[in-house]
Amino acid sequence: QVQLTESGGGSVQPGGSLRLSCTASKYTTTSNCMGWFRQAPGKERERVATIYTRRGGTLYADSVKGRFSISHDTARTTAYLQMDALKPEDTATYYCVAGTPEFCALNHPPTYWGRGTQVTVSS
Repeated sequence: QVQLTESGGGSVQPGGSLRLSCTASKYTTTSNCMGWFRQAPGKERERVATIYTRRGGTLYADSVKGRFSISHDTARTTAYLQMDALKPEDTATYYCVAGTPEFCALNHPPTYWGRGTQVTVSS
């Protein structure tokens, strides 16, 4: 079992930046694709970004391309989501997720979920 712990959420004005972090309790081959989902009240859950920590391949939702950047540490147990030029529509609970390489490459569902961290973008 892998536990995911998120940090870095908060409130920011439009145009501002936040950096989310997600640390996995251990590195495994069933969790070496890491990423973020988000869900706003009354909206469907959205896959935001993923990174394959073994080779660094990344994918982004169209809604965040050019504004968000996902990366990982050298131990491949922590993923970061740098969020710039934030918009009110980015307001949501952000969930760190992890799964097998198929989660990254084939859009399979993630295996592990964090508890979520709130991001609020408002003036």
